[in-house]
Amino acid sequence: MREYKPKANAQKEVYYKDRFYVSPRVPRYEVSNEIDLQVIRDLEGFVCETYIERDTCVVWIGKDNIVEALKIIKANGYETLSEMSAIDYLERDGGFEIFYQLLSFTHKRRLRVKTFLKENEEIESVSSIFSSANWSEREMYDMFGIMPLHHPYPKRILMPDDWVGHPLLKSYPLQGDESARWYEVDTIFGREYREVVGEEQRDSARVDRYDSTRFSRLGYEVKYGEVIDKDNEVKKPIMYQEEDGVLFVTKLTINNQKQLDKRK
Repeated sequence: MREYKPKANAQKEVYYKDRFYVSPRVPRYEVSNEIDLQVIRDLEGFVCETYIERDTCVVWIGKDNIVEALKIIKANGYETLSEMSAIDYLERDGGFEIFYQLLSFTHKRRLRVKTFLKENEEIESVSSIFSSANWSEREMYDMFGIMPLHHPYPKRILMPDDWVGHPLLKSYPLQGDESARWYEVDTIFGREYREVVGEEQRDSARVDRYDSTRFSRLGYEVKYGEVIDKDNEVKKPIMYQEEDGVLFVTKLTINNQKQLDKRK
């Protein structure tokens, strides 16, 4: 049997990320703007916590009151839902943080509403209040597996309908699972062609300079699919423009290029 590896927080195990790095916390301040304070007063009984973060008022609401709270906030001039989604805190807190980013053209201000949804709990759709929530909630389902109740069209929006899993969960491997690695090969050619085509390369950090089918080789140009002699590589000149170049533009050759020693 293969060794079992915990998958609860698989993305922390990625090898090109410093697993000891802790992001600094963004400072928070008390709410002092009168427009924000008026919204908070109108939400009396719904508010769990409020503060200013990155010059934006953040209001925490219980999940069962989110629909009524957003109706009140919209009535206070925040007529546009510019973004909404979720953050996976399943491993740390046992649930998801859901946020609603609101914009008021009247007040020229932004307001962020947050709520917490425990694993396997349900939350009501707000697409009846903000039509833009229709696609955002579908994306939230597609990426995190959270489909709000009474959504008018509960369906994936980015991934194929038969995709297995939800890619923005921290338990979802960055390189994809078995289904992801073979999805296009199985769909286009069929499972019987796996050995012929080979699995998809899904590791975004991998660079193989001797793979002449997937990676460019500046300074060592070879034909597509050519087998490279690693021990006797011969550097070949790079031509950046075909034939005589472009009219009114000086032709760039290997002799008049310049490489920066350090970033400006």
